[in-house]
Amino acid sequence: MTDVAVVGGGPAGLSAALFTAKNGLDTVVFDTDKTWMHKAHLFNYLGIESEDGTAFLEDARDQVDSFGVDRRQGEEVETVEQDGDGFRVVTGEDDLTADYLVLATGANRGLAEGLGCEFTDEDVVDVGVAMETSIEDAYATGAMVRAEEWQAVISAGDGAAAALNILSKEKGEHFHDFDVPADAE
Repeated sequence: MTDVAVVGGGPAGLSAALFTAKNGLDTVVFDTDKTWMHKAHLFNYLGIESEDGTAFLEDARDQVDSFGVDRRQGEEVETVEQDGDGFRVVTGEDDLTADYLVLATGANRGLAEGLGCEFTDEDVVDVGVAMETSIEDAYATGAMVRAEEWQAVISAGDGAAAALNILSKEKGEHFHDFDVPADAE
């Protein structure tokens, strides 16, 4: 049992995991390492002058690991389904239940379809600004919800939006993750 299950270890999934774990939610990330980031070089990501996509992923993984994310590298999710008030995530090695589900599988929308999420006329997962799907407490991010705008920085923002909505639900009020310099000491 975990609070948040994230399927996908690219910018969207790791961003969601960073926010939820940093703010006290048990978070598991399933990452097959098939992200497009390995083919990218970042010149257009705010705050990064120039970085290879694989190096960016290594930095992002180190960051989420430092906040205690249970990152299951190489563990592929076979199915996700609703399970009572939460979700059941099935892999070849394990079954896991989670209160919240964040799908961050790039343009592969199969898990969202299998879960029963609604799709738009453009054949992308239908979400609102908080990235929540038609299934309560299930979120879709990045290329799953966009027909064309597949950018690392947009995907990371989608993951953060999903995480902040989850944190707001958990706290019972609008949650704002804002750090000050003293927090870094």
